[in-house]
Amino acid sequence: MNNFSGKKIAVVDDTASILMLFTALLEAHHAEVVTAGSGREFLEQVAAISPDLILLDIQMPEMDGYRVLEMLRAIPAIGNTPVVALTAHAMSGDKERILEGGFSGYIAKPVDTRAFPDQIASFLAL
Repeated sequence: MNNFSGKKIAVVDDTASILMLFTALLEAHHAEVVTAGSGREFLEQVAAISPDLILLDIQMPEMDGYRVLEMLRAIPAIGNTPVVALTAHAMSGDKERILEGGFSGYIAKPVDTRAFPDQIASFLAL
C-alpha cells in the first residue's frame, strides 16, 4: 500500500464531489491535501502551500487548467512541481495535447479508485 506521509498534494477542481473523492482517497494514504474550487483561488494560495504535487482540472469556468498551468510555471518556487491534468477527455489525441501543454501527465475522470494511488505514487516518484 502506498504511503504519502509528508507529501502535500493540491487538488484543483470546480466540482465539489471530485474534491471530496480525491481528498478521501489521498488522505486514506496519509497525504496532506489542500483543495481549491477554481484556478484563481488556487493561484492566490499556491505559494504559501508549496505542494509536492498538483492535480489540476482542465475544464473549469473562468480559467481553464492550461491557463492555470501557464501561470504556475511562472512562479519560481512552484515551477518544477509536477502538475497532473484531471480530465474527462481521455480520447485519442488528448494525452498528446495535455503533455504538449506542459502537464506532467494526466488522470482520466471518472477515476479508477484502485489504480489512483499507484498513479499518484508514480508522479511523486515514490
